[in-house]
Amino acid sequence: MSNQEKLNEAFISALGVSSDVINDDLQYNSITEWDSIAHMTLVAELESIFDVMFDTDQIIDMSTVAKAREILQSHDIEF
Repeated sequence: MSNQEKLNEAFISALGVSSDVINDDLQYNSITEWDSIAHMTLVAELESIFDVMFDTDQIIDMSTVAKAREILQSHDIEF
């Protein structure tokens, strides 16, 4: 499974949505499923899958799928 597929699966699992909802422009609070509680679930899921630890600024800044990928890339995760 590619890292992009892992990223998509993390969003699907944490937000409880179907794969067709996941795209780079999907934004925090743009759908009812991505609220503050789901956001923290997503953060925990990504940290577990990619074996990283996000700092507070990264957690707050993780506002889209594309931004999540960018933050993971800053942890040397390749996409």
